[in-house]
This record gives sequence, C-alpha cells and structure tokens, in this order.
Amino acid sequence: MDTISPALSFCSYYEQWVKTYKEGAIRDVTMGKYRLTQSWLERLVPDLLLRDLDRTAYQRLINGYAEHHERQTTMDFHHQLKGAILDAVDEGLLARDPTRKVIIKGRAPRVKKMKYLNQFELHAMLADLDLGPEPSWDWLILLIAKTGLRFSEALGLTPDDFDFTHQTLSVNKTWDYKNGGGFVPTKNASSVRKVQLDWQLIMQLSGLLRNLPLDQPIFVHGNVYNSTANTVLARHCRHADVPVISIHGLRHTHASLLLFAGVSIASVSRRLGHASMTTTQETYLHVIRELENKDVDIVMRALSTLI
Repeated sequence: MDTISPALSFCSYYEQWVKTYKEGAIRDVTMGKYRLTQSWLERLVPDLLLRDLDRTAYQRLINGYAEHHERQTTMDFHHQLKGAILDAVDEGLLARDPTRKVIIKGRAPRVKKMKYLNQFELHAMLADLDLGPEPSWDWLILLIAKTGLRFSEALGLTPDDFDFTHQTLSVNKTWDYKNGGGFVPTKNASSVRKVQLDWQLIMQLSGLLRNLPLDQPIFVHGNVYNSTANTVLARHCRHADVPVISIHGLRHTHASLLLFAGVSIASVSRRLGHASMTTTQETYLHVIRELENKDVDIVMRALSTLI
C-alpha cells in the first residue's frame, strides 16, 4: 500500500480510501459503483496528484465525466468523490475543499418510456398463466403483478414470510441472483415492509406453499436469471395479444393500477418500498399528470352544479 501523502496520485488515494472505509461496510452492488468511479478516475485523471487537486482541476474532472453521462449520473459520481476528498481535507492532505461551488453538468436525459399494462391487458395476460401445483415462473409473475415486489425480493421469499391469518407478506431480504445466489439485505431500509395480500391470492398460495421448507426460497432452484423470467412473461404477453413488458414492468403495472384506482401516493410508496414519496412521484409522473387532468374534469363538473 502506498504511503498516504499529498504526493500520492488522486487515483491511488481514492482506491485506498474505498478499501479502508467502504469494503465490507456496504452492499456488493454499491461497492460496484465505487469501483466504477475508480475506473473513470483512472481514465480521466490518471496522473493527477492529490496536492494538485484544486477547484479548477476538480471542475475539469467533473466536466470530463459529464461529457459521457447524464446530469444525475454525474451528480452521483461527484458525491462518491466528495466523501473521499472531504476526508483528505480533514487529514490535512488538502488545504481546502476543491469541490466547493462545483458546477454539475451532463448530457440531456434520454426519454425513458415506461412499459406497463392497463387493467384489461393485465387481466388477459394473467389468464394465460399456467398455475400448476408446484412453484414456477408463472406463479412468480402472478405474485409480482399482485404485490409490486422487485424481482430480487420475490426470489428471496420463503414460506415463513407469509402470514395467512393476517393476509400479509413480509419483505425483509432479497436473493442475490446476480452474484451466484444467497440471501442479502433489501435495497434500502424502507424496502423492509409488510405487503397486504388479497384473499384470492392468499387462498392460492396457502395450497402452493403447504409442504415446502419454511426457510428455503420458494422460486429458486439452482441459478436463476432475470432474462429467463422476462422470456416467460414475454411469451404470455404475446399469447394474450398485449404489449410485451418485462418483470420490472409488472411492478410498474401494479403501481400504475393502484394510482389510477385512487390509492394515495404515500400508500403506493410504502407498498413498493420506495425510500421516499419523491421517488414514487418521479417514477410515476406520467400517471400523476393523467390523474391531475382527470381531477380537473371532476372539479369543473362539480362546480358547474353549484348554480
């Protein structure tokens, strides 16, 4: 390990900082983002010394990254660097904070068209499922459609997570399908939650789970892949003659149907396990705008009767 001093390259300092403060303390997926930031430092400023990291050098670094990324991604990159830089200031390796007053730029965000089904399309797709006596991808599709769970959350479910008496499902872990399997923590603290289930799903699942091991994942048998689930779902969508969506699109479908049914944003946010209502509002802005237009019509009709 290099001696930490102002003569050390910024890349080396950041690498050591990540090893010291982040390794073993954060989830693997988050660690992957820090390693990606490290690779961009090596690409953009391989020879920049820590002692030469002033406001101008830092702004140029951010500008270089922003040429290839959207503004929000550039903001995330900046925040990951800033933690290491502020520690360097505290340790006396830098005289002042070079990130102060940085201007965050970035490419214009791409237009992201969310794919989801309406109520009639969802009903047609679900009618095409083959719900046999054993857990299958079709059962997982039904469960996500009715709960809005993330794919990894659904994979992490065990029979013990279901409370049939109170019609609830406890989400308290996920399945690390991207890294060979195993239970891992949820995406964030807000993702730990209880999800209310409808009585029909309760009846179906009580029979399906009756003889399964209580602490073993229901839908995992060897390696599992998101692409496999998406392929199965796409086949059902085509059979039902509805737009093809992904497993994550089922989560969007669930949330959109709840919002159109008049469920509050706060309730939808809690059900989905979002970190905040802001996330829900930003993700489903198109639905919210449609509802606002509908509300205007309702308000106008109501006011017209007051004469």
